[in-house]
Amino acid sequence: MADTIILALDQGTTSTRAIAFRGASLAPVAVARRDLPQHFPASGWVEQEPEDLIADSIAVLREAMALCGAAPGDVAGIGITNQRETTLVWDRATGRPIHRAIVWQDRRTAAACAALRAAGHEALVRARTGLVIDPYFCATKLAWLLDHVDGARAAAEAGRLAFGTVDSWLLWRLTDGRVHATDATNASRTMLFDIARGDWDEELLDLFRIPRALLPEVRDSAGAFGTTRALGGETPILGVAGDQQAAMVGQACFSPGMVKSTYGTGAFLLLHTGETPVMSANRLLTTVALQLNGVRSYALEGAIFVAGAAVQWLRDGLGILPDAASSGAFAAKADPAQSVYLVPAFTGLGAPHWDAEARGALFGLTRATGPAELARAALESVAYQTRDLIEAMHADWPDAGQTVLRVDGGMAASDWAMQFLADLLAAPVDRPAGTETTALGAAYLAGLAAGICPPPGAFAATWALDRRFRPAMDAAERAARYTGWREAVRRTLGAISSPA
Repeated sequence: MADTIILALDQGTTSTRAIAFRGASLAPVAVARRDLPQHFPASGWVEQEPEDLIADSIAVLREAMALCGAAPGDVAGIGITNQRETTLVWDRATGRPIHRAIVWQDRRTAAACAALRAAGHEALVRARTGLVIDPYFCATKLAWLLDHVDGARAAAEAGRLAFGTVDSWLLWRLTDGRVHATDATNASRTMLFDIARGDWDEELLDLFRIPRALLPEVRDSAGAFGTTRALGGETPILGVAGDQQAAMVGQACFSPGMVKSTYGTGAFLLLHTGETPVMSANRLLTTVALQLNGVRSYALEGAIFVAGAAVQWLRDGLGILPDAASSGAFAAKADPAQSVYLVPAFTGLGAPHWDAEARGALFGLTRATGPAELARAALESVAYQTRDLIEAMHADWPDAGQTVLRVDGGMAASDWAMQFLADLLAAPVDRPAGTETTALGAAYLAGLAAGICPPPGAFAATWALDRRFRPAMDAAERAARYTGWREAVRRTLGAISSPA
């Protein structure tokens, strides 16, 4: 058992990675990675090649096995975690996609979502799915594909097409078309899934004109998802979860009141609320946190569309940072007398604003503003958006109590950013010893299904702290900074309409 390998496939927005974990302790022993190209065919549109998703996934799984010297028989199972809401449709007979994948960041259906809201459908959507009507989710993307690809709607109604988020696409291809399934966490991000009943909702399918024959079977997050021959032999796939829920598992946030935030391209906060969904009065999302043995637990979620992407913009778009890792050092050198605010609404603002038309803005620029001040503003913007979400969560669920925020993702490695986050929240920020929490969560789910890993309570006891960041900022300064941020957001919302 100590030599058994669990493979975690982490298919993200900008890269595909596989991590090999050894034994019940899930010690990481090998990592393989490939960058994933994105395509931008029009303003606000973001797409990926489906064949890149599967080819890169198989390549990194094989490479991780080779790096740790594992043979197919050494692999007890594969856990898959994936970028959520990215939408694919393919032909069941040929396995060929009918279009590129439409990525979660894509805003092409903003007008359709506005029309649905104007028609009064948001109350129904929120009650059934816990979501707001927004281009972020799958339903309007899927409807767009059926309406804009020649013959797609007729083929879907005839049962010839299959829909899936990235996990479903990978499962289909890895199992040679034998399994068309997803798990409850991914299903809960489609805007088509009744999170209380745990099934696709017929009224919503009618609203979005989605044939039920398109949809995958919804399963537990840990369990049998078929086997793949891609690694040699028949390797079982035993776990599936959306990336943010997998990170929640990897952070061992199994108990109500625990909250984690993952800082990647975007940032996502999830507050565990137990086995009863808590509906938000503050435009947060209610989502499935996990489903094990048919029992669902829930979370309140806040989505920040731009986190690490703001640093990437400074590096790649403006060319003022040599690399993303240097952002903290630049920020530390910023002139403290300048109050520069970046509202990074490059693709709209997420929770709690949900303004698809908002666009990014900089406030407080002077002739003395330079790269250091812009780097600081980019990192601070993530903390400000995090506080927006934490305050909304506490308003929705007063039982949350004192926040201790567990953090992960690339930006969590920045001591400067995490200290400012703790200062702004006036709460401790805990960074774990192992920051590969998303892949760890997927590996744990597969290991749990394989009988290798212990139950959630015992797994939670293995969580280890790297560093706790404690708030040190003066309360008056904290209040003044946050007031400035809220004013910057107020001025950004609805400031400029998109061209017709």
